[in-house]
Amino acid sequence: MLEKRHFGGIDMADVLLTVGTRKGLFIGRRRGGAWKFDESPYFNTQAVYSVAIDTRAGTPRLLAGGDNAHWGPSVFHSDDLGRTWTKPAQPAVKFPKDTGASLERVWQLHPAAAEPDVVYAGTEPAALYRSEDRGESFSLVRPLWEHPTRDKWVPGGGGEGLHTVLTDKRDRKAMTVAVSTAGVFRTRDGGASWETSNSGLSAVFLPDPDPEFGQCVHKIAQDAVTPDRLYLQNHWGVYRSDDAGAHWTDIGAGLPSTFGFAAAAHPHRGDTAYVFPITADSDRVPADRRCRVFRTADAGKSWEPLAEGLPGEDHYGTVLRDALCTDDADPAGVYFGNRNGEVYASADDGDSWQRLACQLPDVLCVRAAVIA
Repeated sequence: MLEKRHFGGIDMADVLLTVGTRKGLFIGRRRGGAWKFDESPYFNTQAVYSVAIDTRAGTPRLLAGGDNAHWGPSVFHSDDLGRTWTKPAQPAVKFPKDTGASLERVWQLHPAAAEPDVVYAGTEPAALYRSEDRGESFSLVRPLWEHPTRDKWVPGGGGEGLHTVLTDKRDRKAMTVAVSTAGVFRTRDGGASWETSNSGLSAVFLPDPDPEFGQCVHKIAQDAVTPDRLYLQNHWGVYRSDDAGAHWTDIGAGLPSTFGFAAAAHPHRGDTAYVFPITADSDRVPADRRCRVFRTADAGKSWEPLAEGLPGEDHYGTVLRDALCTDDADPAGVYFGNRNGEVYASADDGDSWQRLACQLPDVLCVRAAVIA
C-alpha cells in the first residue's frame, strides 16, 4: 500500500525516491512536501537489486538492475524520471565466454565521482564492470576478476556479490570496492591493479579472525567532508577508516548490536553516518526488536537512536545492505525500506520519521536524490 504523506513546517526540495523490491521498482516523488507514488511498479516480474540516480548531466538518468527469471538480468535506463525505460538490444552486462561465468544479478550501480559518463556495476558472481556511455554498455574490469585470491572467494549467505563501489572526486583512478565474502579491495591506478584492504577488520566466523581476505563486508559509506574517511558495516562489527580503507578501527561501542547490513553517510555533514543494527546473524530482526536507525555525529565515538515516528512495538523488519540511503537535500532526507515491505523517510537528518509505504514486496534497495 502506497500512502500520500506530507511533511509540515519544512521548506523542502523536490525529491525522487526509488524503491527496488523483489517484485518490481516503485517510484515516488516529493513536491512541495507531499509524496506521491506512481500507480504501478515498473519491471513487476523482476527483482530489482540495484538502482542509481545519475544527476551529473543536465538530464537525470535512472539506472535499474533487473533480474528477470526468464530473460536473464540486465541494466535498464530512463531519461524521463522513470516514466519510460530503455532496454539495451544486447545484455548491458555479460561475462565474456572465456571466464566460464554467467551473470546472476547486478548488485550495484555507481556513477563515477570524477568521470561524467562513467558508471560502474558490481555483480554476482563478484566482478566489477565499467561503462563509458552512462550505463548503456559495460565491460569487465579484468584485473580484479583475475586477482590472485580470486579462486579462494566463497559466497556468503546472500551470494558472492560485489555490492559496494566508491570512487573519489579528487582522483579518477582511485576506487574502493567490497565483496561478500572476500572483503575490501582498492585500486589507485584506475583498476589496473588491486590490493586487499582489510587490516583491522575481524571475521569472528573464521578460524583465523584476521585474514588478509575472506571478510564478509556488508556495506561501506564515504564521509561527505573527508573522502578518505569510510564507515563499514561488517558481518559483526562496525568500523571506520581514516586512510581510504588501508586500515580500519572498531567503532561499534554504544550500539545495541554490531551485526547489520546497511550503512549510509550524511550528504553534507562530516563525521555523520547511519546504521540499522540487527540482533544477530542467527536472529535477523532489528536489535531489541525495535525499529531504530542509529546515527553518529562524531565519526563513531558515540551513537544515538533515531526512532521518533517509527513503530514503538515489537518490530521484525530487517533492513538490507542497500535499503538505507540519504538524498542530497539540506536538511538531508534519510530513507530506509525493510523486508516487511515498509518504507520510511525523514526530512530532518533522521530526527523524525514518517511511513511512506507498507505492504510492498520485500525491499531490496532504496535510492533518493533532489531533482530540480
